[in-house]
Amino acid sequence: MSELKAFIQSRGIPPGKAADATMKLMKYRDEVLKWNDKVNLTSITNPEEFIQKHFIDSLLCVNSTEFKKAKTIIDVGTGAGFPGIPLAVLFPEKQLILLDSLQKRLKIVKELADDLNIENVRIVHGRAEDLAREPAYREKFDLCVSRAVANLSTLAELCLPFVKTGGTFIAYKGPDCDLEIAEAQRAIKVLGGKMNRMDNTDAEGIGMNHVLIYINKVGATPKHFPRKAGTPGKQPIL
Repeated sequence: MSELKAFIQSRGIPPGKAADATMKLMKYRDEVLKWNDKVNLTSITNPEEFIQKHFIDSLLCVNSTEFKKAKTIIDVGTGAGFPGIPLAVLFPEKQLILLDSLQKRLKIVKELADDLNIENVRIVHGRAEDLAREPAYREKFDLCVSRAVANLSTLAELCLPFVKTGGTFIAYKGPDCDLEIAEAQRAIKVLGGKMNRMDNTDAEGIGMNHVLIYINKVGATPKHFPRKAGTPGKQPIL
């Protein structure tokens, strides 16, 4: 717990607010691990590893200019609520939508968010391919974040349609993603994006080894993207 509190404070959060956020996140972790005996929410069941790989990892973007200026955020493929829940707990002034296609997991996330009075999140069930075509969601967000397991070309097609021009998509990837980034360049361009930078979080000396890929939305996504459900994963834009 002290590791998480120290990390949160290192992000410029005042000690009192950091302590409150840490306590709330610890309760969330404990409840997720309880539910995990019944529903597969996470493969990370060690409580300390949970702190690093779910909480600290989720919060690695918060000092970026892109995150700081964002008011509306969508978390695509949120799973058990990451990175959306930690971001919402620390930044109650921001509005987050947590999107996932598995309703069973989302019901638990919603229940826990309600129990912990996390009021700035809305849980949405559906596939990104479908919701990104709806006027209520298409190009409506300042920021999209995703830790979903998919190649960057596929993720770009699922996520960039949600981002308004001038906004940003942040993809959380493993350290060996250079080839993946290179192969996704055409998809990013076609979808209205432009590669900005990649941040190697291991350089911060916090024991993590993750890359955050920042993609700017520089133009509207063509209307025929995303393609029908399942196609982005099976036939990535190359």
